[in-house]
Amino acid sequence: MYRKFLGIAVAAGVIAAGSAAEARDQIRIVGSSTVYPFATVVAEEFGKTTKFKTPVIESTGSGGGLKLFCSGVGVEYPDITNASRRIKKSEVENCAKNGVGAVTEIKIGYDGIVMANSKDAEQMTITKKQIFLALAKTIPDGKGGLKENDNMKWSDVDPSLPNKTIEVLGPPPTSGTRDAFAELALEGGCKTFDFIKAMKKSDKNKYKAVCHGVREDGKYVEAGENDVLIIRKLEANSNAFGVFGYSFLEQNADKVQGSVIEGVSPTFETIADSSYPVSRPLFFYVKGAHVGTVPGIKEFVAEFTSEKAFGEGGYLSDRGLIPMPDAEREQFRKDGEMMTSNISM
Repeated sequence: MYRKFLGIAVAAGVIAAGSAAEARDQIRIVGSSTVYPFATVVAEEFGKTTKFKTPVIESTGSGGGLKLFCSGVGVEYPDITNASRRIKKSEVENCAKNGVGAVTEIKIGYDGIVMANSKDAEQMTITKKQIFLALAKTIPDGKGGLKENDNMKWSDVDPSLPNKTIEVLGPPPTSGTRDAFAELALEGGCKTFDFIKAMKKSDKNKYKAVCHGVREDGKYVEAGENDVLIIRKLEANSNAFGVFGYSFLEQNADKVQGSVIEGVSPTFETIADSSYPVSRPLFFYVKGAHVGTVPGIKEFVAEFTSEKAFGEGGYLSDRGLIPMPDAEREQFRKDGEMMTSNISM
């Protein structure tokens, strides 16, 4: 349905954008803080090895990036947005409403979401159910109902966990990492309770509010879109945990360690074979109306989807990106070459 819908470029928008977009000779990219370091490495390589200027990249979070990207066509709007989750139906509709008619989705690989702490502290071994009971806004009251989360220490959740105050630094609601963590970890633990799981059929909105709602009493601290800042705070406070992408764990392995979740440690191998339970695909989206007007977009996409970049053993693997299988890489490389309007839901 949406493949066909987005494949129709809005002619008036393209025409109006033409002269405006031509006024800019540098690619502008926004979006996910998780994809940001990968895009930055590609942009630097692109700037060094081609005749085009190095793209300008801003870390706004997946939701924030897609909002900017879908706001319109022209020099004032970004050409590409990075995302650590797939574009939502509502965002597809917002793009179309604002004349952003042809969009190419490029999946770049996979990443895990970790709950990490300082290497000076004990490594945490935890389940998704325990993560839910520690971080959800409302939890089961033991009588078939719900209550405000009153677990103050990890040991309140389960005596096997540390007798330390719960303190988790993580991304805000605009972040794709937050969305994915809520879906994979919190909801994964939430639906182990049968009466909550049953809500999904009887009251889907309430189910999502319970399973994705994060506590707001200071135990979960929104640390913005800067994952580097979270790493620094974990170094300064050995009792705190941080939620961010595996690539940041890989880059800071001398400072922090990932928690073992459902008996599996976050590693390149466990994310690649899907045995690590909190992993997700990563994407970027290209605005078709700007291709051919803002110089270098197709060439940048070609660099990002080259084997030397996102392939097995490519330079993005060195930064923590988990490559896709060969056939998937080839498909998205072709989509990038053709600028295929390939959004479908």
